[in-house]
Amino acid sequence: MNVIKGVVAAPEARIAIAIARFNNFINDSLLEGAVDALERIGQVSSDNITVVWVPGAYELPLTVKALAESKKCDAVIALGTVIRGGTAHFEYVAGECSSGLTSVAMSSDIPVTFGVLTTENIEQAIERAGTKAGNKGAEAALTALEMINVLTAIKG
Repeated sequence: MNVIKGVVAAPEARIAIAIARFNNFINDSLLEGAVDALERIGQVSSDNITVVWVPGAYELPLTVKALAESKKCDAVIALGTVIRGGTAHFEYVAGECSSGLTSVAMSSDIPVTFGVLTTENIEQAIERAGTKAGNKGAEAALTALEMINVLTAIKG
């Protein structure tokens, strides 16, 4: 029986992180968690990490697509935060961001990971950016590294 299991160490990996500026008071923590996980756990050199800032979550799919197509990275991590407000704007932004990133992931040859918080309120966002509920940026980074290794093993 052949079993493929990913590991998270990927010292040679080239990682791009696309991150939204909107809600940056939360996103900064997601980025910090992602970079820490990449460097400390994944053993990725800081020279192999590229961070691309975009206006908001709605702009993430196009940016992630451009990064994936550039062939300059082995995985792309999308980070952002969409907090529900009093209008339907949340559904449009969160839904299109998620759909767009899924589309890029399915048409790409590299892992695309989803580190975009979609929360009901600021408190939930804070919890998911490094307090009670862990750091979703770090989780997205570890997923990217594991998927690099899983896909390498499958193709290998």
